[in-house]
Amino acid sequence: MSPLALSILISSLSAGTIITMSSYHWLFAWFGLEMNTLAVIPLISKPHHPRATEAATKYFLTQAAAAAMILFASTLNAWNSGQWTILHPTTQPAALMMLIALAMKLGLAPMHFWYPEVLQGSSLPTALLMSTWQKLAPLALLLMIFNHLPQTALLVLGTLSAYIGGWAGINQTQTRKIMAFS
Repeated sequence: MSPLALSILISSLSAGTIITMSSYHWLFAWFGLEMNTLAVIPLISKPHHPRATEAATKYFLTQAAAAAMILFASTLNAWNSGQWTILHPTTQPAALMMLIALAMKLGLAPMHFWYPEVLQGSSLPTALLMSTWQKLAPLALLLMIFNHLPQTALLVLGTLSAYIGGWAGINQTQTRKIMAFS
């Protein structure tokens, strides 16, 4: 990959994260998340290997489904409350749907089905990028709406992530799959 293309992808990746983390409107947050997704896909498929192409396809489909769920939950919230702001209290169905969508974006169990395969199909620097930088924007959104989320669902997601990650990571010998389950 040329240095110009790589610098454009890295700058759009950081711009998408900054847009998401600094937005108070759901559409801007969604736009930043989509910028992140579209900037990482060429990095995943850079090696031109069938496994990398499969990983990029899985990543795109999962992230697109989570983004559609975020749009639907924010539309449902705006329909009920009349506001598109992130910090405005949400209805319980919209909050639960938003939690599931952000858990998919973060790769939390039980919505982690895509994460080990995508990390295994990508290069190690891209896997490190997806394990660290790509989680900043959804985590910031999760922290912004934390007070309006169902606490029992958060506890269940955390407990399942700890147990499933620990159990599934025990028998792994590949570094990227161990990273995915940790």
